[in-house]
Amino acid sequence: MTTPTPLNQDELKALVGQAALQYIVPGDIVGVGTGSTVNKFIDALATVKDRVRGAVSSSVASTERLRAIGIPVLDANEVEQLSVYVDGADEIDGLGYMVKGGGAALTREKIVASLAQRFICIADETKLVATLGRFPLPVEVIPMAAAQIARRFATLGGQATLRLKDGQPLVTDNGQHILDVTGLSITDPLALESEINQWPGVVTVGIFAHQKAQVCLLGTAQGVKTQTY
Repeated sequence: MTTPTPLNQDELKALVGQAALQYIVPGDIVGVGTGSTVNKFIDALATVKDRVRGAVSSSVASTERLRAIGIPVLDANEVEQLSVYVDGADEIDGLGYMVKGGGAALTREKIVASLAQRFICIADETKLVATLGRFPLPVEVIPMAAAQIARRFATLGGQATLRLKDGQPLVTDNGQHILDVTGLSITDPLALESEINQWPGVVTVGIFAHQKAQVCLLGTAQGVKTQTY
């Protein structure tokens, strides 16, 4: 009897993307996040697009992908509420708190998440952590405040680095920059998110505690594990 080959990370992402379809309410508008795992969810959405009235997207990249498969994309201002928002995470802990923003879409992700009744996180098991902070914490900032915000993080023991693309500061879909902060152990995500939100020049911090996940579909070697919070 041959031992089945373990699924690779790409296959695990496809598995959780498919599993997220069960949370789509027929005829509803769905909130769609950003990133490689979400791309697998969009691929899965293509198979049931007749059941979806439309989507609100958290990035230009996801909007283009959704339109390519024939799903109308609405502006967030046109929608009062979403039943679900489906997105990945760079880290998620045992309470459903997350670090997000590796794909630079954290501000729009948080806006769309705040419209949704339920946040469905789709991730592979490498993203599950006991304490947030191993993944560099993304913070979208107004460029003129970047150095000041970096100094504030230094007082917390963090080292903030400006994210670059092709040797230049990365510019988000909102026209801002991103600091990636290492060296933090985020033991109280709610409190730290609230604190950083008050710093002048911070657009959004990539701690998703106030907009936490209600469900996490975790891709594992044993299949998809569903965790609820």
